[in-house]
Amino acid sequence: MIRRFLSLFEPFILMLLGTVLLASILPPRGVIAMIVGAAADIGIVLLFFLHGARLSREAIRAGASNWRLHAAVLAVTFVVFPLFGLGLSRIMTGPVAAGILFLTLLPSTVQSSIAFTAIARGNVAAAVCSASFSNLLGIVVTPLLVAWLMGGAGSISLDSIEAIVLQLLVPFVAGHLLRPWIGAWVTRQKTMLTVVDRGSILLVVYSAFGAAVVEGLWHRLSPGDLALVALICCVLLALVLFVTWGLGSLLGLNREDAIVLQFCGSKKSLASGVPMAGVLFAPAQVGVVLLPVMLFHQIQLIACAMIARRYAERPADPT
Repeated sequence: MIRRFLSLFEPFILMLLGTVLLASILPPRGVIAMIVGAAADIGIVLLFFLHGARLSREAIRAGASNWRLHAAVLAVTFVVFPLFGLGLSRIMTGPVAAGILFLTLLPSTVQSSIAFTAIARGNVAAAVCSASFSNLLGIVVTPLLVAWLMGGAGSISLDSIEAIVLQLLVPFVAGHLLRPWIGAWVTRQKTMLTVVDRGSILLVVYSAFGAAVVEGLWHRLSPGDLALVALICCVLLALVLFVTWGLGSLLGLNREDAIVLQFCGSKKSLASGVPMAGVLFAPAQVGVVLLPVMLFHQIQLIACAMIARRYAERPADPT
């Protein structure tokens, strides 16, 4: 029974939960907090540098083809999701409400969107383009949406925008410009990429949650609040899955492209959300803001894994 329950969680999710537990018991303080924060910043810079080096210009150019599908994915990601977020975030207050809205402003995932599309026998090439294009735009669009929809709460400043440019955008562009020389080597270093990708996220989560715990996170957030946030995440995912399913039918997409719309359009990227939250929000807020992002990440993996298996079991469309 325990093994079956744990099988629902990928190893990274278990590491993420362990990091939250460690930050709750032994939060970094003083000099240690400064060292952890600096390491997290370095990890984020390296992460986006490597992402830039990995993304081919062919993938960027391909984002302009099959425009109806890609436009639909982007519309769901950056328009429909935020509209739901504006409504659902009103259920909560304070940083938790900000976290729910912030979740809806993030770009789509790359790895899981492509993986679930492949399992469901969808258009994998289109999924690669849509997910990559969403992440590329998200570096600019997400901070702009945060500034527009959340700036009134005092979470965004010129320093935050400068941090986004220097910590995320500049390394990404630098990595992409160096791709002709280092791209092939970076692509081959799968183990290194995984360590940097996941390690930087774990460092940011430990730093952010540690700061939040020091500021009294678990005294301000009850188990009931946590359960309510999880319920809101479930409702949000259900709404978006329904919208992507209906939009695919409305646009007359074939089955393979409709699968891409559903999986790329319904995802939100933890890998993008963690570093962005670290530079867009005050240190004491980041841990609370990231709670909805981490909960939604696990919920979307479980739900979409089941949906992908259902699609895979269906007979292929006649050609």
